[in-house]
Amino acid sequence: MHSKNSNLNKYIINAIFIVISILFLIPILYIVSISLTSERDIIEYGYKILPTNVTINAYKYVFNNPWQIINSYGISIFITVFGTLLSLFLSTMLAYTMSRKDYRYNKITSFVVFFTLLFNGGLVPTYILIVNYLHLKNTIWALILPYTINAWYVILLKGFLSTIPLALVEAARIDGASEVGTFFKIVIPLSKPALAAVGLLICFTYWNDWWLSLLYIDKTKIMPLQYLLYRIMANVDFLSRQAASSIGVNVKEIPTESLRMAMCVIAAGPMLILFPFFQRYFVKGITVGSVKG
Repeated sequence: MHSKNSNLNKYIINAIFIVISILFLIPILYIVSISLTSERDIIEYGYKILPTNVTINAYKYVFNNPWQIINSYGISIFITVFGTLLSLFLSTMLAYTMSRKDYRYNKITSFVVFFTLLFNGGLVPTYILIVNYLHLKNTIWALILPYTINAWYVILLKGFLSTIPLALVEAARIDGASEVGTFFKIVIPLSKPALAAVGLLICFTYWNDWWLSLLYIDKTKIMPLQYLLYRIMANVDFLSRQAASSIGVNVKEIPTESLRMAMCVIAAGPMLILFPFFQRYFVKGITVGSVKG
């Protein structure tokens, strides 16, 4: 009897999670479907999971200049990979010093990091610093350095690193390991779940960002993918408004909704492929880091 109830509970739980998974999957299917639907069909039939007439006009419009898209993809990939590695390395070192109880200034350092989480320098001072003093405008570093240290990610890493026993560090020191050697040979290997979780969050930050490009980038050759898509969408909206006010121009022939969804697919595709590989580390890293804040 107990076994039957247990199996019934498992079936109910599985059924609930299957329904929830389908609910999460439906919007993605809608996005892909709309991106393959013509603007005329969207106006006449509305949104459908399966398009009435499949067309790739929206993708043709986005890839009208394929070399620009490929170049922007390369810029985004470089920024994401290099920025994530640099940010993860510096954030881990800072979090490690904060987690060491034998470090005299760990409380002061923690307070300074936490303070920046609540109050930052503001948009105008940051812009003046990057443009007038660091001279990073229209350079790739303007897209990387502002996100190098994130206080929230540092605190998350500190929570995980605090769970590493100090006895391990002392044992490594007795065996002759230096602080740097202990960090790379002991601390880093034990922190893989937290590094994967925070690394994924940093990766999302760099990949999805278009705000820094809007502020600091004017050159097309170093324009990342997200900002390029943003400009394409702005141009299409402008053309649609102009066409709507002109006589003899059919607005139905200009892709707007399908173009938005096509850009969603193009921009989110790499992250959808990447996320499953880090999923198990992501859950473990987040939950372990939340035990000790």
